Amino acid sequence: MRPTRSGGEAGRVVRRRRRLRARRVVALAVLVLLVPAAYSYATTMMQPSSLPLWPRSVEWLRAHHGNWFVDEVEHYYYSWKTPAKGGPQLTSLPTAGITDAAAEAEGEGWIYDRRCLSLTSEQIAEREAAHEPRAVRVRVPEGRTTFNDLVHGPITVEHQTIEDFVILRSDGQPTYQLSVVCDDVDMAITHVVRGDDHISNTPKQILLYQALGAPTPGFAHVPLILGPDKKRLSKRHGATSVTEYERQGYLAEAMVNFLALLGWSPGGEQEIFTRDELIARFTLEGISGGNAVFNPEKLDWFNAQHLARLSTDDLIGRLQPELEAAGLWSDALLHERHAWFGRVLALLVPRARRLGDFAIQAAPFLGPVESYDQAAIAKHLAAPGMAAHVSALADAYRGVEPFDEATSESVLRSVADQAGIKFGALVHATRIAVTGRAVSPGLFETLVLIGRDHVVARLESLARFLTERRGAVAEGA
Repeated sequence: MRPTRSGGEAGRVVRRRRRLRARRVVALAVLVLLVPAAYSYATTMMQPSSLPLWPRSVEWLRAHHGNWFVDEVEHYYYSWKTPAKGGPQLTSLPTAGITDAAAEAEGEGWIYDRRCLSLTSEQIAEREAAHEPRAVRVRVPEGRTTFNDLVHGPITVEHQTIEDFVILRSDGQPTYQLSVVCDDVDMAITHVVRGDDHISNTPKQILLYQALGAPTPGFAHVPLILGPDKKRLSKRHGATSVTEYERQGYLAEAMVNFLALLGWSPGGEQEIFTRDELIARFTLEGISGGNAVFNPEKLDWFNAQHLARLSTDDLIGRLQPELEAAGLWSDALLHERHAWFGRVLALLVPRARRLGDFAIQAAPFLGPVESYDQAAIAKHLAAPGMAAHVSALADAYRGVEPFDEATSESVLRSVADQAGIKFGALVHATRIAVTGRAVSPGLFETLVLIGRDHVVARLESLARFLTERRGAVAEGA
């Protein structure tokens, strides 16, 4: 029997496959951003729960019909659940998960045996009258399919290894193979760039292009992205979506740059690229055949490089949500304190890897020190008399003019010499006083930006803290 499809039914199929256009964002989605619209990135379908992430992810990364059935039995046919003699119920429906026990026992995978092609007209009519569930399968011809992969070169697949695959399930839903081909034909796609794990899908899709009488696009299968443990990248390696990296403080520019160089080389030593530079340099010939490793430390390095290239105003704009969340934001940073804040950021940028680092490092500049790092106190402030030395420095700084880097350093050296302690010991104490931590940007640049009055007040606070702490220890003893 030669099945037919009315225009209305075909239209429903087209509408269904339009709903399936959303694709999972995997690392090589960067190729979609880099290659003009003539290139397509066909991937596996997303789970419904992931669909809302796709447009949000693309936005963050700055990425900016007819009857498809051929009415010829040579290309496709219906198949039903059919009883096998002395065996389990076999089915053409891939979701049923039923396989041939004998084939499995021999270590071979089950391939559909075309039993429905041998049904008589009466048997077919009986099944249709009973409204038995049926699927649509492509009838794979004898021979082989050869295609020139733009990364791997010629690839040949014998048709005897391809079963008559389902393109329309019994519930009327198209499968991935049909959906992606219809999608690409509809958009006149000329190149399909996707992961190596789709090589096995390509012969089936080429058969569909041929059955539809549509031009076959070029295929380029790019290396997969592995985790640091050299296993396929998955949830266990950390972030699971592009938006998660945004939440972690990565820049879109850095993410695109990093992903572009996973499995692709522009040639030369340059590693930092803008998106426009990547577009200008990209060629399929630069894609390597080996799998790439997703190295989070390398991503941090790329992010730090791109952070350093942002203008002050651009950086402030991206930091505002982070600082607001930390309770450190003030509109004055955009106005009367703009120049000062720019100098603070210039001091912090070399130490920052992600946007969130700025909120931590900028806290002493934008608000009071509310606590001290206990490990830093134990390491640097345990020496007897440190409270007095810190208090002496506060007194010395109180009348200093001008309070610049050279003068603040000179005064600190003088106080250390008079107290008979090492310069470094008083430097550590001062850093803890003004930042609460043992590590910070250059101390004297930090003192000047925080301001003399605040520095003096924080030194006095630390001196009181040390005095009270020592008294409490003495009472406890």
